[in-house]
Amino acid sequence: MNYIIGDIGNTLIKISILNKNFKIVKVLNLETKKFFREKIDKKFLKKISTNRYDKQVLFSSVVPQVFKILKKNFTLRGFKVFEMKELEIKKILKINIKNYYQLGSDRISNSIGSLKYRNSIIIDFGTATTFDIVKNGVYEGGVICPGINQSIINLHKSTAMLPITKLKKIQKNYGKNTQEALNAGFLWGYEGLINNIIKKISSKTKLKYTIILTGGFAKLFKRYIKEKTIIDQDITIKGIAKTYNKLL
Repeated sequence: MNYIIGDIGNTLIKISILNKNFKIVKVLNLETKKFFREKIDKKFLKKISTNRYDKQVLFSSVVPQVFKILKKNFTLRGFKVFEMKELEIKKILKINIKNYYQLGSDRISNSIGSLKYRNSIIIDFGTATTFDIVKNGVYEGGVICPGINQSIINLHKSTAMLPITKLKKIQKNYGKNTQEALNAGFLWGYEGLINNIIKKISSKTKLKYTIILTGGFAKLFKRYIKEKTIIDQDITIKGIAKTYNKLL
């Protein structure tokens, strides 16, 4: 028996097939912005409408409109569809914040995926850059910053002459032209932001954390983070898979 889970983000939709051991065997990636303009992949939906799959599907979603459409399509094919926050997540992850429902499902999934490390900071380079703190197996809160790509786009849109820039991995000196100056600003700026936030979290809690990086810029910024880090691009899916295994 295989299982179907998915992560619906602002940038990307990931639908994953898990084997009987809840390990990822196949992933379908769809751009979220294209999802509204193009038809759903009918061939994919036809393939999963077989008896090889458990008839329960679990999504982590931060885009309600997309979840609604996918839920409808899966339901029409005989599946029962759940979203992470519809389940009793606190049976797996204790959450030490006032309003649990204000916490994004992706951040819950990341935190569940990190539980084997006990004390961790998960940095997700997505549409927003988020920092989530798990201390002694308890979700303690986090930090949300503007996403790097979105910041680049917004700066371009708000100025008459500054171009869209693609970050280069290395910046040896301050800029000698506009492109180099932009690269220095974003690369050095986010390097400082990331290291400072890690330092602030560690100093306030007096703990040593496992730093887990995920998302589009994880590999680029790994070299600039002072603490030892781990890259795990599947941490969200691992958290959803663990939740499915425990609660469905």
